[in-house]
Amino acid sequence: WSQVVSEAEKIVGYPTSFMSLRCLLSDELSNIAMQVRKLVGTKHPLLDTARGFVYDSRNNLQMRGLVVLLISKAAGPSTAELSLQHDMVSGIYSSQRSLAEITELIHTAFLVHRGIVNIGELKSCDGPLKDMQFGNKMAVLSGDFLLANACTSLAQLQNTKVVELISSAIGDLVQGIYYENSKSSEENCLTDDIGISRWKEQVFLSHSALLAKSCQAAMELAKHSAEIQDMAFQYGKHMSMSHKLHSDLQPFVKESSSDTMAFSLNSAPAILHQEFRGREAWLKQIRELQEAIKAGKGVTSAIDLCRCHGNRALAALEQFPPSEARDALANIVYAVTRFP
Repeated sequence: WSQVVSEAEKIVGYPTSFMSLRCLLSDELSNIAMQVRKLVGTKHPLLDTARGFVYDSRNNLQMRGLVVLLISKAAGPSTAELSLQHDMVSGIYSSQRSLAEITELIHTAFLVHRGIVNIGELKSCDGPLKDMQFGNKMAVLSGDFLLANACTSLAQLQNTKVVELISSAIGDLVQGIYYENSKSSEENCLTDDIGISRWKEQVFLSHSALLAKSCQAAMELAKHSAEIQDMAFQYGKHMSMSHKLHSDLQPFVKESSSDTMAFSLNSAPAILHQEFRGREAWLKQIRELQEAIKAGKGVTSAIDLCRCHGNRALAALEQFPPSEARDALANIVYAVTRFP
């Protein structure tokens, strides 16, 4: 995955969109980092989020903006925009680069907002109450700051359809996260009896909508046809679905994973296993769930589903002309649909 991302970054002209955001917001982010240091010694989730900005081994923070840049380069200029090719750098319009940064800003803002803890459920080992309250204030204010910057940059693109697309993606994110948080107060408590179709709807809202609509918006900025815009949307949707499935599958397919590797009952293998076994049998197996899922059909079905979404993403790519950027987008799909 790291090699795929590294090679893709070279194709679009500079290492990452998020690095340019660091330069753009260096003073503000430095101030946030200084404030977050006060949380050292506590278990506030904002600490882990902040560490991810600096030590992100999976490049997940940068993946969305990178895909927007790659899909922009893969599509190239449309016949309607040939007169504006002087505005292109490495085959990408400046407005599309701005959109990639906006996508990263929105994703980062929601990552920060997810670091808000329920004060009423804190334990003494989590840290002093005043520190946890301070961490919540930082998560709210920092996330709002990033989101406000994204909205300002979005308005500067001066494209009504793009504003509508990205605004609706923000609405999807809020709805998806609200649903996640309303289902359970603890990540791994027993879920409602939902099927894989419902799981897909929820994952689209909270994980796929932003990338899918950003890819579509990038095509709109270049004045591509509705067909190309839809293909870009389909690639973003199905690639990010594969990415989420790949993440869900790691506790069950990693050869080096220990028996204590964390997994979620909301993950695709768990949901699919429940469908195959039935609700009652699922409830009886809850204490030894991870081994049961490994031995059942949930893992293989989730792998098949991951590859299915990957294949649909690849099919969408066929509408774009052959290029290094298209190959890089395909390699991203291959990276998240390959299992040991």
